[in-house]
Amino acid sequence: MRPVIERLRRFVLDFGGLLSQTGDEARILDLGGRFLEDLVSHDDWLPDAYAQPDPERYRQYLLHCDSLERFSVVAFVWGPGQETPVHNHTVWGLVGVLRGAETSQAFRIGSGGLIRGETKILGAGRVEAVSPRIGDIHKVGNAMADRASISIHVYGANIGAVERSTFDPKGRAKPFVSGYANATLPNLWDRSREPVVAATTLVLQ
Repeated sequence: MRPVIERLRRFVLDFGGLLSQTGDEARILDLGGRFLEDLVSHDDWLPDAYAQPDPERYRQYLLHCDSLERFSVVAFVWGPGQETPVHNHTVWGLVGVLRGAETSQAFRIGSGGLIRGETKILGAGRVEAVSPRIGDIHKVGNAMADRASISIHVYGANIGAVERSTFDPKGRAKPFVSGYANATLPNLWDRSREPVVAATTLVLQ
């Protein structure tokens, strides 16, 4: 079955329109989170090439980067038991689970090192936000022991080019730039070989 790529294209257009209207982070996370929630409520649009797990480590596939690098859309594919180190983002971000389930463990840095915060289990269709303003340090992993999970992340930058940090238990930072697992992108703009589907556009209020 051919992926309904129109859903991703509409999401990109809606998110770009939102960022053209406002720079207010709270509004972006609220309305953008609704856009992402709608996107991950449908599991018929992600091309198979960007849904493949790796037996060694999780994969981070770039799906779209805004021409001004205002935001990027990334598919994270997790094999059983795979997880990130404790890390930050330095920009706002939204995480929506498309398939399976994920654990999200929050941390903050205290005088004695990392302090563990809330642990969440995010099932398919769930969305959460991160940013330096509301909490930016966490560890994410596959909550499923027997199959892959996939989440769709939206960040307020070209996240694969942003210098970020991982943290050891004492809270010491180690810089990294993640890059991406793929060298090609989904073709969002060729409408000649796909059926027309009704797209739901949320009205900005």
